[in-house]
Amino acid sequence: MKSPILILGAGMVGTCTALQLALRGHPVTLVDRREPGRETSYGNAGIIQCEAVEPYPFPADPGLLLRTALQRATEAHYHLGDMPAMAPALARYWFHSRGERYAQICREYGQLTRRSVAEHAPLIEAAGAQDLVRREGFRLVFRTPRALEQEVKDAERLQRLWGLPFRVLDGQALAAAEPALKPRLAGALQWTEPWSITDPGELVQRYADLLVRHGGVIVQGDARTLRPAGTGWQVQGPDGPIEAAQAVIALGPWSDAAIRALGYRFPLFVKRGYHRHYRGGTGPALTLLDAERGYVLAPMQQGVRLTTGAEFARLDAPATPVQLARTEPLARELFDLPEPVEAEPWLGARPCTGDLKPVIGPAPRHPGLWFHFGHGHQGFTLGPVSARLLAEQIDGDTPVVDPTPYLPARFL
Repeated sequence: MKSPILILGAGMVGTCTALQLALRGHPVTLVDRREPGRETSYGNAGIIQCEAVEPYPFPADPGLLLRTALQRATEAHYHLGDMPAMAPALARYWFHSRGERYAQICREYGQLTRRSVAEHAPLIEAAGAQDLVRREGFRLVFRTPRALEQEVKDAERLQRLWGLPFRVLDGQALAAAEPALKPRLAGALQWTEPWSITDPGELVQRYADLLVRHGGVIVQGDARTLRPAGTGWQVQGPDGPIEAAQAVIALGPWSDAAIRALGYRFPLFVKRGYHRHYRGGTGPALTLLDAERGYVLAPMQQGVRLTTGAEFARLDAPATPVQLARTEPLARELFDLPEPVEAEPWLGARPCTGDLKPVIGPAPRHPGLWFHFGHGHQGFTLGPVSARLLAEQIDGDTPVVDPTPYLPARFL
């Protein structure tokens, strides 16, 4: 019998961690305060982005930086009072978004994202979740020919490096592919390999159901109660303490608080984001990014989901959905969106690291404790492959990729 393991956090990353370990014979207990997939993993654009070989760098465009500084950008927003506390991590983010440092990070990061669809596929089949999947990719639409031309050149570069397939649609072809699109745009670039999910939270729940079928246990509990217990670890569950030989912290944006309680200070920060659904209109046929305005429209089971760019603020700061207010009229320029479904926008947070890479591996100072967080914009994409890499480290198996770039010890 392999060792029992506690997994804290039931988002895509934590649920996949528990599932990968259960499939390898470990007794696992998945602990979260809510049902699986109800936090960050619920609110994303639902794309398994196998083309996202380069993580989002700190912006370098002077125009975007100026608009952001003046609080006029649709792509980004910030809380001025929270900037001093976030500054050290953001400075690391800026430092690692330049030159050869960033190029090396992309080479490492792409090793995971290129495997994302291949790792999701068997889990989707085993979980009976094929009804949630669309396999046509997604589109970046452009309002100006110059912006489209620049994007095509960058896509050609990525195709040479990684073999990424794409197609280009001119204005006429885009109008034919998206008959509900109101204006004639310059065109679109369609990445053809990614998959899109019509209910991201439901996919996590299906993975959680698969976990239970393989013997895993899911309980509601408070991750803040994690502490060493004998030679293992303990957390408080609904019926008392739950103990296991090993534990994994996979709490997404709440991971920083958990590891700080154990004495770790990593350059972590969050990018918050908002979404809202619109039902009854004529949205896009395929998930699309309005590339020059910085928002996504995704056809979901709940309606057309409008998701925003990044808001830099404390995790617990009051909601300020100004980006949603700015992008909603822009989205209505493209499609006939009715009134929103929700009375208030949804708010979530993306867990980010100062060097743009996730944290996957053993806690440096605590035997039997493992870290698995910091996936930024791509936790939904990377969940299965990242969880496989962690499970292989726990079991001492040959890893799917070299784990060195993601190890927690890089921050010490």
